[in-house]
Amino acid sequence: MAFGECNCGAVTFEIDAELSDVFVCHCSICRRSTGGNGIAVIVIDNNTFRWLSGEDQIATWKKPGADWQTWFCRICGSSLPGLNDASRMFVPAGLISQGGESLTVKHHIWVDSKAVWDEIGNSGQQHPEAFK
Repeated sequence: MAFGECNCGAVTFEIDAELSDVFVCHCSICRRSTGGNGIAVIVIDNNTFRWLSGEDQIATWKKPGADWQTWFCRICGSSLPGLNDASRMFVPAGLISQGGESLTVKHHIWVDSKAVWDEIGNSGQQHPEAFK
């Protein structure tokens, strides 16, 4: 069991699954969304996830003309978990406050799109585009 929350604590959630693999997306869309080198996420089954509080504080934005959407806290702006497809969701790894002891970066995706200043410094497998 893992627990996570946004920066202000208004939005909280739990995950009833063992967490291990972190995926870091280096695409330009994720860089602009976070203001960093991308975003580190955990991909989980939808049925293992449960909101505990703050669902009314969740806002979303969909990039026009792209198959990309982000979810964030209306109060503090923290990135929040969101649907990946009908069965999986993305959970920003930095939100996990309990139960993330086994998390390790396993995959870097969209490496061909990374910023020129971004240096990948761990042993996670690098993929030029999305992980297949």
